[in-house]
Amino acid sequence: MIKAETFRGRTVAVFGLGRTGVTAALSLAAGGATVWAWDDNADSREAAEAQGVTLKDLKTADWLQVDDFVLSPGVPHHLPKPHWSAKKAKAANVPVICDIEILAREVAARAERQRPKIIAITGTNGKSTTTSLIGHILKSCGKDAQIGGNIGRGVLDLDRMHSGTYYVIELSSYQLERTQSLRANAAIFLNLSPDHLDRHGTLENYGLAKQAIFVNQTHEDTAVIGVDDDYGKALCTQMKVKNGRSIVPVSARRSLGHGVSVLGGKLFCNMSRKAHEICDLQEAKALEGRHNWQNAAAAYAAVSSLGLDAREIGEAILSFPGLAHRMETVGTLRNVRFVNDSKATNADAARQALASYENIFWIAGGVAKEGGIEPLADLFGNVRTAYLIGEAADDFGATLDESKKKWHDKKTLQMALLCATKDALESGVENPIVLLSPACASFDQFKNFEVRGDAFRTQVETLMGIETSDVPAPQEEEAA
Repeated sequence: MIKAETFRGRTVAVFGLGRTGVTAALSLAAGGATVWAWDDNADSREAAEAQGVTLKDLKTADWLQVDDFVLSPGVPHHLPKPHWSAKKAKAANVPVICDIEILAREVAARAERQRPKIIAITGTNGKSTTTSLIGHILKSCGKDAQIGGNIGRGVLDLDRMHSGTYYVIELSSYQLERTQSLRANAAIFLNLSPDHLDRHGTLENYGLAKQAIFVNQTHEDTAVIGVDDDYGKALCTQMKVKNGRSIVPVSARRSLGHGVSVLGGKLFCNMSRKAHEICDLQEAKALEGRHNWQNAAAAYAAVSSLGLDAREIGEAILSFPGLAHRMETVGTLRNVRFVNDSKATNADAARQALASYENIFWIAGGVAKEGGIEPLADLFGNVRTAYLIGEAADDFGATLDESKKKWHDKKTLQMALLCATKDALESGVENPIVLLSPACASFDQFKNFEVRGDAFRTQVETLMGIETSDVPAPQEEEAA
């Protein structure tokens, strides 16, 4: 754990005692701060207290004694409606921060030679894959790489920092809007598409929150920008005009006169006068699809900017095992391949899988984001049949009807998987894919996308343990 010594002697309120909140409270206390921690959920309070967190009811606390307020990233301080704790903080003029800001201050307080290298990653889609890939590359190259933030461990739970450490941090817009001091040696902005607009209000505000990843960089640092979408192209142009740092555009769609790109499946670096081939991404089984090629380009650009050997980076990219719940092959039954893409919680994320496969038996649904699956209509030709679950089933079905695409409302993931498997086995098509790519949040039926993906994997493993001839014909369930 990292001790938050820059907060020594201060009184810090912490609301939200999940993974990052508990770690923040313990880090602050270890660093010498007085911590007042609270959560609306009694079970969360009890669990935090059992881990050594000091509780104090923030509803009745004297906020005039509070110096800083650490608010869980998932709890709104502005839109769509500020949480009661955020209102109290605002009334007492207490700044709202998150655990990323605490880490940033701890790093800045160290002498330059004692600071870790920080690689920060944001974007609407691809953050987790890129973050995990960078961590894998660094470890493969013999570096002490710690991965955290919006993925895995909370940043204050990372191992002790030293000059040889690399912190690889995935950052959401929720975290970035409460972070002011972070300086990333390499910062990656992958892409931007409409998401979380209930929280940010407009796409412009959402984009500005993401751009905070670049704010404190200097001429010694590197900004990596995906230019395969219009927003990224414009952002790259704007930042080149401002200058002040090394800017590396990355693309999986076109050749770049300066930058890192993928052509014909091969990764090229062109940072001087001649393009050099790094590796053939068609050999990277865990990086299927053009979107993953852009992720690989971004990872290469960031890591190479820190001085690592190009050949070693290329070899590490090819050995990447992949990310759970993101286009993850979890099994095969006869010629049917099962792919877990549970992390696709919006249409733009689901687009990546739908564009990467053909003969898809598609399981989708849950709690839909704005726009539903209408933006995916151009890819419905890759779908043989859709099996819809959860709250979004009726709306998704109506969209599929407009495209004259066959679909069934199966209510639950288990029934959808059974039906999709039976249909795929009997389809007679070459290499059918049973794909869980929900294009939805999971909260109507599952705690989070990880639990949803784990349920899919477990159910697939159960099917694989049954003789193919004994796979039961799905019966209409009581809720169907």
